[in-house]
Amino acid sequence: MEHPKEDFVVLETGNCLMAYFEARKISKFFGGLAAVNGVSFKVEQGQIYGLIGPNGSGKTTIFNLINAYFPLTKGEILFEDQKISGLKTHQICQRGIGRTFQIVKPLKRMSVLDNVIASAFLRVRRKQDAVAVAEEAIEFCGLTAYKDKLAKSLPIAMRKRLEITRSLATKPKLLLLDETAAGLNPSEVEQAIEIIKKIRDSGITIVIVEHIMRVIMSISDKILAINHGMVIA
Repeated sequence: MEHPKEDFVVLETGNCLMAYFEARKISKFFGGLAAVNGVSFKVEQGQIYGLIGPNGSGKTTIFNLINAYFPLTKGEILFEDQKISGLKTHQICQRGIGRTFQIVKPLKRMSVLDNVIASAFLRVRRKQDAVAVAEEAIEFCGLTAYKDKLAKSLPIAMRKRLEITRSLATKPKLLLLDETAAGLNPSEVEQAIEIIKKIRDSGITIVIVEHIMRVIMSISDKILAINHGMVIA
């Protein structure tokens, strides 16, 4: 027997089905080139959501659109049922969306601790509070032994981890991870996987771009495949 139409209306408007994060037909054009073209996806709270595709497919551009590094050409982005497209980058970070970058660029002449303190000032005003936030993030990511070392002296695996630590110091609710495992050896990849799972278990929702399929397949709840700026699966 067919359900009455109004039953479906009640289900569709229930809060349990509301997306925590949503990109609605987002596009980015550089001149005549469509780097991202009409991409839509939803991420539920607590998920690890994977983005995959070949180089140049638009994955990092999507991250740049989410955190307003680039302005949208078309579409809109919502977080916690509020439109965030149109906000400035620091405002989006204050709303609770943090990110890492594929090419890590720490403050090289500063210590690991000072790098993380700089990020912590997004949420606190007093230095002693920033130090407390930074030390907590450093311990969480297993960088305590490196906290007094200059960032430029770190090997690539620790620089990648510092990038995550700096993002965590901003106290994100949603974290965008851009190729966290790139350039790592197999042992370091396993450590990166464990840190990502630990972040998710702490209550932070994750969207991750990654080329290493062993990583993306072992941690993702859902995966979106894109190519030439469009969704293919």
